[in-house]
This record gives sequence, C-alpha cells and structure tokens, in this order.
Amino acid sequence: MEPAEYELMDAAEERMWWYRALHARVLDALARRPGPAGALLDAGCGTGGLLRRLAALGRPLVGLDFNPSAAARATAKSGALAAAGDANRLPFADGAFAALASCDVLCHRAVDPDAALAEFRRVLAPGGTLVLNLPAYDWLHSAHDIRVHNTRRFTAGGARAMLAAAGFAAIEARYWNALLLPLMVLQRKVLRADEKAESDVHDFPPWLDATLHGVTAVERGLARLGLRYPAGGSILLLATRP
Repeated sequence: MEPAEYELMDAAEERMWWYRALHARVLDALARRPGPAGALLDAGCGTGGLLRRLAALGRPLVGLDFNPSAAARATAKSGALAAAGDANRLPFADGAFAALASCDVLCHRAVDPDAALAEFRRVLAPGGTLVLNLPAYDWLHSAHDIRVHNTRRFTAGGARAMLAAAGFAAIEARYWNALLLPLMVLQRKVLRADEKAESDVHDFPPWLDATLHGVTAVERGLARLGLRYPAGGSILLLATRP
C-alpha cells in the first residue's frame, strides 16, 4: 500500500469498527481450530493491530509485512517480532508455524495467490491452521480497492476451490459483514463511486462507529449460533495443512 494508507491503518485499527470486527472473527476461528502447539504467523501484518490482539492467545507470534516501516511499527505496537518480507517468498523454514493468519493479502496486486498459498502451506506444520480473510465480489471493486492496491476480490466458492487446489483440507468459507452489505454497496458504488475517492479507512463519529460495530457484533453472535450468510462484504476461510 501507499505510505499514507499505512498511516491511516496505524491510526484507525485500534478503534475502527471494521478492524475490531475482523480481529474478533480471526480470534473466534483460532479458538475453534487452534492447530498444534507452536508459533503463529500473521502474514501481511500491516502496522500490528491484529498481532496486538493475538497476544491474548499466549502463544509465540511473528509478523511479516512487505513494508519495512509497517513491520517496525507492528513490533512496537504488539511486542511481537515482525519482519519485512514478501508473501510470495516467505523467509521462514518449512513447518515453522502451527498457525498462520493472513487478512486481505491475497487480493493485493503484488501478491500471486497461488505462490503465496504454496508458501503458507510450506511454512505450516502438519495439522497447522490457516485463517484467511478476503474481500468479496469483483463487482464491489471501488476507489477503496484502488487506494489499497487490491486487484482481485473473491467468492466463497472460488476461494474454497483455490485453497483445495493449494493442498489444504477441512476448508470452511463463510461470508461475513453481511448485514451491512447494502450500506457497503451504497457507499462504494453510489456515494463514493468516483475512482479518485479516498479509502474507507478513517475515523468515524463515535456514535456511528458504535452503531456499525454493534451490527457486526449481532451478526457475529448469530453466526456463533449456527446462522450462515449467503452473501457479505468479506469472506473468512479456515483450513488445515494436512
């Protein structure tokens, strides 16, 4: 991403409703399928917001981001070791991690999804857990994607097939941010349809941020009860390295 987008992320990810909702879902996924004992890699850690929340798991943490300044900020923010590196060529040994999380990385223009998934599989130990978050639907591509250098979006079925082709097993693919999808469409395709518009990462008025986060919390609670959503703005995937 552009340096300005990293600065926006750094300022917003502790408070902004979307980051809090995403991080909660990653933690839920790891609670259900933690993988074997051992270290966890956040591949594409940005400025360290997720790493900071993952510290609650009490397991060794490592972060990686393409931008050295972001990786340094992630270390300062989370206390975890974060290195600069390429998701297409991870600088880690085979089987080094028991779990790997990667949020909105395979969508990036500098990432080859097939190469990155092969690397994710390589650095995971047998039985290791993979958690991915991906943006949904090519037709939702907008100024936000342009600002953060996203060149591809996914469907749950397509993402599941991609992980199966990469050799992962026990794959789950679930849409989330479903209840707010109509507002997302309105925001991205109508109100801010201009390709020169800013990204969606910014501070919201407190009342609006609380409302949006409350909607995601309701959705998360219903999902925990077994409700599955047929559509959503994002896809959370959970898989195992055989």
